[in-house]
Amino acid sequence: MIFDTHAHYDDEAFDEDRKELLLNMTENGIGTIVNVGADMESSKKSLTLSEEYPFIYAALGVHPSGTKELNEDHMKWLKKTAFSHSVQNGGKVAAIGEIGLDYYWNDEEQPDKEIQKEWFERQIVVAKEVKLPIIIHSREAAKDTYEIMKAQQAGENGGIVHCYSYSRELAGDFLDMGFSFGIGGVLTFKNSRKLKEVVEYLPMDSILLETDCPYLAPVPNRGKRNSSLNLPYVVQAISEIKKVEPERVIEITEKNARKLFRI
Repeated sequence: MIFDTHAHYDDEAFDEDRKELLLNMTENGIGTIVNVGADMESSKKSLTLSEEYPFIYAALGVHPSGTKELNEDHMKWLKKTAFSHSVQNGGKVAAIGEIGLDYYWNDEEQPDKEIQKEWFERQIVVAKEVKLPIIIHSREAAKDTYEIMKAQQAGENGGIVHCYSYSRELAGDFLDMGFSFGIGGVLTFKNSRKLKEVVEYLPMDSILLETDCPYLAPVPNRGKRNSSLNLPYVVQAISEIKKVEPERVIEITEKNARKLFRI
């Protein structure tokens, strides 16, 4: 069954029909979902969702845009909760994320680069301490992201470069570090030539399915609210690029995800 490695079902976009939507996942071929934290509040909500639905797992972490508000108490909570609720301890926390760097936004409300770097490093350390993989968010910050990951030896735990948007050459560097790649709706966009080249280059055992829902819905639903139910469009796109039957794409990517998250 399809394994969605990156969703945000705690988002307010799902407030009106969250329960109905999630209860229909299994019968529509969606077997497992990782709900990913973007700040402290959404991390707590992700944990709650994982406890309510057997097929949902949680990732706890703070997106670079939310790092301005972080403090030591937050790191203590993150480490304690991730460890006590980790999959290896019988819980539902499967990763630390999403964490990383985002230099796309240029306004006063965004944390400056040094703040983002500090808390990116700190959250990698937490992940290593609790022995969980990391989910990387990196936008227009390729060099700094890679250098921090390398310096912090992030490959020891491995993880996912979520919504990959960089070159094929850098993809090779992340591969060498032991990371997998989250592939979602962007692959179906007309202007996604670079990503198509990356997917063609990547070995199948490094590819994972993701939505980033409610964002980045694939064609033909681009611009609408996204959900895991749209992942067959991504499967089809990967199938055509890799010349692998859709059923095999689903089988391989699910196996990849279960191995990475140890579930």
